[in-house]
Amino acid sequence: MPWNNQSGGGGPWGGGNNGGPWDQGPRGPSGPQGSPPDLEEIIKRGQDRLKNVLPGGGGISPAMIGLVLIALAGLWLFKSVYTVQPDELAVELRFGKPKPELSEPGLHFHWWPIETVEKASVAERLVDIGQTRGGASSGLMLSGDQNIVDVKFSVAYQVADPSAYLFNVANPDETLRQVAESAMREVVGRRPAQDIFRDDRQGIAEDVRLTIQTALDEYGTGLTVNALSIEDAAPPREVADAFDEVQRAEQDEDRFVEESNQYSNQQLGQARGEAAQIREEAAAYKNRVVQEAEGEAQRFISVYDEYAKAPEVTRKRLFLETMEGVLQGSNKVIVEQNGGPGVVPYLPLPELRQQSQQQPRGTAGGSN
Repeated sequence: MPWNNQSGGGGPWGGGNNGGPWDQGPRGPSGPQGSPPDLEEIIKRGQDRLKNVLPGGGGISPAMIGLVLIALAGLWLFKSVYTVQPDELAVELRFGKPKPELSEPGLHFHWWPIETVEKASVAERLVDIGQTRGGASSGLMLSGDQNIVDVKFSVAYQVADPSAYLFNVANPDETLRQVAESAMREVVGRRPAQDIFRDDRQGIAEDVRLTIQTALDEYGTGLTVNALSIEDAAPPREVADAFDEVQRAEQDEDRFVEESNQYSNQQLGQARGEAAQIREEAAAYKNRVVQEAEGEAQRFISVYDEYAKAPEVTRKRLFLETMEGVLQGSNKVIVEQNGGPGVVPYLPLPELRQQSQQQPRGTAGGSN
């Protein structure tokens, strides 16, 4: 006899009223004692609801399979096609291993899901180092002459090797920041404070850039440092006044040195000008004396040539010219050799001449 026809409606071991073998069958969530819901009943209800939603009473039709395949193909195509922006480069990975080729900007295809893509921006970036954080400056450094300086600088860099940038170092940007700060401290520690303040900023910046690039290449970060600029270098605020006094003293020293050099150049230029003038005058005097001597010599030679032609005539002419030059400015009285009537040879003729010259003057005065 079937079990469901037994008296009491129980199973083979009794327990009617839809009970189990021990008369404790499954109960719904609204059971009298609040027992947990039946899992089979929940699954059955879910199947019923799915049948109501799907067309055709829940049966799997070829159209449904086609829709599912089309959706899966669209999802695969969407995942397989990617775009690289103009300022980016992409690296494809096959089973997690990077390919040697780089994907240029544009639309690309890869076999997803066995291949994935990692992108890296190659645009130039700027990082500022030594800025004030939390009221304290991170750019305080010790110079080579045991002075403390506060240096603020910026580094311009970009990605040169996307594969190295993406996979060699965990955080390349932070690595560059730490390397740049360490390199600046190293270079400043070898130089006096005056170099970083004003004397050799450009040289320090170039040394730091080369040091950073060398370290980044050793780490394999794939980054290239394009430029490094020292924005500001100043003493700490606590000793700024003392440094200002030193700067003013150095400026005064430079001014005094410049003034002394200017005065020295002025005096030296004046002395050189006077020396050149004296040399020119000496050269002119020398030239004049030489020209006069050559002229006199030439005149003497010409006179000698004329004398050689007629010695007697020349001798007489020279005598006459010499006597003319001697007697021209003296008082003289010419007396013939035989004398004349009333002439006494030893008469003081010059005194008589003076008296004869003064007598008309006295006569003229008396007439007045």
